[in-house]
Amino acid sequence: MIFKSTPAPRRQLRRVRTTTALRPLRHRLDPARVEEIPFRAADGVRLGLTRVDPGESGRPAVLLLHGHTASADMFLLPETRNLVDSLLDDGYEPWLLDWRGSCRLPYNETGERYTYDDVALYDIPAAVSHIRERIGDRPLFVVAHCIGSLTLSLSMTAGLVPGLAGVVSQGVFLTPKLAGRTSLRMSVAGELLKSRIDHIPVDFRKVGLWSKYTPLFALASRKADCPDPTCQMLHNSAWGSGASLFVHENVSEATHDRLAELLGPAPLWILPHLRRIELARSVVRWHETDGRYRSLPRNALDAAGRIDTPVLLLAGSENGLWLDSQKLCHEVLAHRQPQLDVRYTEIPGYGHLDTFLGRGAALDVFGHILDFLGERR
Repeated sequence: MIFKSTPAPRRQLRRVRTTTALRPLRHRLDPARVEEIPFRAADGVRLGLTRVDPGESGRPAVLLLHGHTASADMFLLPETRNLVDSLLDDGYEPWLLDWRGSCRLPYNETGERYTYDDVALYDIPAAVSHIRERIGDRPLFVVAHCIGSLTLSLSMTAGLVPGLAGVVSQGVFLTPKLAGRTSLRMSVAGELLKSRIDHIPVDFRKVGLWSKYTPLFALASRKADCPDPTCQMLHNSAWGSGASLFVHENVSEATHDRLAELLGPAPLWILPHLRRIELARSVVRWHETDGRYRSLPRNALDAAGRIDTPVLLLAGSENGLWLDSQKLCHEVLAHRQPQLDVRYTEIPGYGHLDTFLGRGAALDVFGHILDFLGERR
């Protein structure tokens, strides 16, 4: 009698979202007021563009740009008074762009690779152009966070988004500056891990205990006060860089529980461009020989004289990622381009992300933004 052994069941592969369909936004607005606009960049990449109907016509428009691995969700938190709420109440029409680094899209994890040149050349100018087609000659402002702000600076100095009524830049703009250990970890991690993984996840529940990412989560947990693995990866480690993305006590429990939804995996293949930018202490173009990117300046700081709009440089005093990059930018521009209308405001007790995600941001941060826009509307 012959017995046939039953093969062991194969371990189910982790499901990865590969379609370019946008994950739904979470908000407490009337759905009828939230207009999701089918939108592609000039190179064919599907993005997300959302307009919030203010209920009346003629208002100045404000385009909101998230940071890398974040999304438009960071401006629409339903658990607190968010920036979109404040803009609507103050008489503005909010527009939100999910550029190709958004966690509402799959590109960071499974999509075609890109650099920040693509965001500056394709995503932001296309969004600005589309909004202007809709609003006509009404003023258009931009409020940009982190990499959204950094890539915006490249678009601005290339002359691709002229005539903005004003720009609020949060966290970093033309002069990126990281802590020494963060810069070192980025370089070492990029070299050691690039042959093994192509992104660093933030949601431990998705990857599981027995995965190739477990050592990264273990490293992030060292000396962490919070037991949540996602918080450890973000607050205690910033995707393994050793930096911190927010002041922990500034974030409400509800927002803390959503961190894995609000911030997605960080792609390692973007590190060479980010590393070049950080070493140059300026936003520099990645593509040197590709003619498609010729309109972008090689060094945005050297082309800062092309900025034709007032700029508010905003930063938390406890920014654990970009340190005093905004203060440095203000000092450099005051010396090199004194004709520019650039001001610097520091928010005491705030870090990086909590300037938008913090439970008290509406009281401590948004007023500075609204005052700046109000002076120029």
